[in-house]
Amino acid sequence: MELKRRQPIGVELVKRGIVDEEDIERALDYQRQHPNVKIGDCLYELDVCDPYVLITTIGEILGEKGILLSKNPIKVNVEEYISLDIAKKNKAIPFEVENGKIKVCFANTVNRRSIETIRLLFLNKGLIMEPYITFEKDITQILKSLEGKANADIHESGVTIINLVDSIIKTGIEKRASDIHIEPMATSVRVRYRIDGELFTAANLDKEKQQQIIGRLKAISNMHQEKQESQDGRILLYEDYNIRVSSQPNVYGEKFVLRLLKKNANIKNIFDLGYYGEEEEFKKSVNKKNSITIMAAPTGEGKTTSLYSIIDYLNKPEINITTIEDPVEIRIPGLNQIEIDNRTTFAGALRTVLRQDPDIILVGEIRDRETAEIAIQAGQTGHYVLSTIHTIDSIEVINRLRKIGVSDYDIASTLATSISQRLVRRICPKCKREREFTKEEKDIITNILEKYGEKIDLKDIKTYDSLGCDYCNGTGFYDRIGIFEILNITDELKELIVSGASSMELRKKSLEEGYRPLIVDGIRKVLKGETTLDELNKKLLFF
Repeated sequence: MELKRRQPIGVELVKRGIVDEEDIERALDYQRQHPNVKIGDCLYELDVCDPYVLITTIGEILGEKGILLSKNPIKVNVEEYISLDIAKKNKAIPFEVENGKIKVCFANTVNRRSIETIRLLFLNKGLIMEPYITFEKDITQILKSLEGKANADIHESGVTIINLVDSIIKTGIEKRASDIHIEPMATSVRVRYRIDGELFTAANLDKEKQQQIIGRLKAISNMHQEKQESQDGRILLYEDYNIRVSSQPNVYGEKFVLRLLKKNANIKNIFDLGYYGEEEEFKKSVNKKNSITIMAAPTGEGKTTSLYSIIDYLNKPEINITTIEDPVEIRIPGLNQIEIDNRTTFAGALRTVLRQDPDIILVGEIRDRETAEIAIQAGQTGHYVLSTIHTIDSIEVINRLRKIGVSDYDIASTLATSISQRLVRRICPKCKREREFTKEEKDIITNILEKYGEKIDLKDIKTYDSLGCDYCNGTGFYDRIGIFEILNITDELKELIVSGASSMELRKKSLEEGYRPLIVDGIRKVLKGETTLDELNKKLLFF
C-alpha cells in the first residue's frame, strides 16, 4: 500500500478542517517536549478534536483504515495469535478474526518492515492480515494491561508464595530459559526469562509479595535471611537441575538471578554447535601436545560450551583429562573435574593438577599473570591445555596475553590455536518462510565477502523470515548456533609474535594464510538459512 500524503500530516489535517493552525502549534510545542511522539498522537493527547474523526482522517491521508481502538473491543485472545514481545516490538495488536482474515492495528503503518513481518507471521498461521492504524498511546496501554499475563501459569498457581516461586522456576525450565531474573521495581516485581540469549518479560507481580518472594528464594538457596547484601547460593530441589542463585540489592529491594544448569546435559558435537571446516582440519587445531588452545569471547557467548564439546571429542579411556572450573557446569563421565571455591584459585589448583599426571588440562579461565604462566609452563612440558580468555577476537588473544604479562617468546612457543566465537539465534525450523534477498541485503553480503577475497553468486540463494509459532514461543527463533573464527599459529606468525609485531601486522599475515574473521562465518550461516542478517548484526554491528 503506497503512502498517499504529499504534505505533512498536520498540513493535511488543517486543509481538511479537522484542526486549525493554533491546534497544530500546540501539538508542535508538545512534540518538542516529547520528541518520539508523532503529530497525530500529540493532537490526540491534547484532545483538540473528536478522536474518532482524527484517526479515521489520518488513516485516509495514509491510505489506511483508521480505528479508535480504545472504543472498539478486542475480540480475540491476543496472545493466541502473537507473542507480547513481537507485539511490542512492532506496535501491533490483532483485534478481530473473521472468515480467514485477521484485523491488526498498528501505531505506524509507514514502517513497511513491521507490516510485512506481521503479515507473514499471520500468513504462516493461514490468516490474511487486514491492517488498521490507531494511536500509539492506546496500543501501549493495551499491551501494558496484557504484560505480566503472558505467563498465566505463574499467576494461576500463585495461591501461596511457595507455589508462586515454584511455578516461576518450573515455567522457566519448560520455556528453555538459561536464566530467570526476579527484579524488584518501583511498583511491582518483574519476572523475566532469558531464552536463546534474549530477555523476555513473563510477569509483573504485586509489590506486596516482594519480601515473601525474597524470603522463599533465600530459604531454598541456603542464603542468610537477614543479610541485605550480595549473596550466592544454590537450589537443589529440582531433580535434573543445579540452579545457581545470585542476589544483589538495588534501590527497590534485592534482585535475584537464577542460572538454570541441567545436570548431566548432553554435550553437543562441536560441529552441531556451528564449528566450520572438515574434521581433519579440526583435529589439526586441537590436541597438540606441548601447546595451548584458547577460546575467546565476551561473557555469555558459549566459550565453556565449546570447550566442553572439544573435551568430549578428545575424551578417551587412555587419556587423563582434568578440568579446573568455576563452577563445574556439566559433569562429564571419565573426567576429573575440580571446582574452584573461596579457598582455591585457578593458579593454586593448576599447580596441584600438574602433579596428577594429566594429559589434557582444561583451565576455566585465564584471569591473571600467575594462572597464565603456569598454564604456559604446563603447555611447554608435554601437556595440552585448553582455556578461555575475555577478548574480542582470536588475534587479540595474543595482545591480551601480552598485557597479562606473558612474554612474546612464551606465547609464540606455546599458543597453538586461538578461537573466537559469538552465539546467534537459529531461525525456527517450524515457522521459517523462504524469500528473496533484497538488493540492500545482497549488497551487504557481497561487499563483506569480496573484502575478504570470497565471491558468491546470490542469484539462486534464498533467505528466510523468522515468523513465530507455538514451538518457538512466538519469537521466530529456536536455540542458538555459534559463529567462529579460528587462528592457527603458523611458523610465520610465531616469528612475527617473537618480533613484537602489532595486531595489525598479525592480522594482515593471518588473512594471507587463510584466517577469516567472525563476520565471514556469520554470512555463511545466513546463506545456509540458519540465521538472519539482523541477528548477525546484533552481535557484530556491521550495518
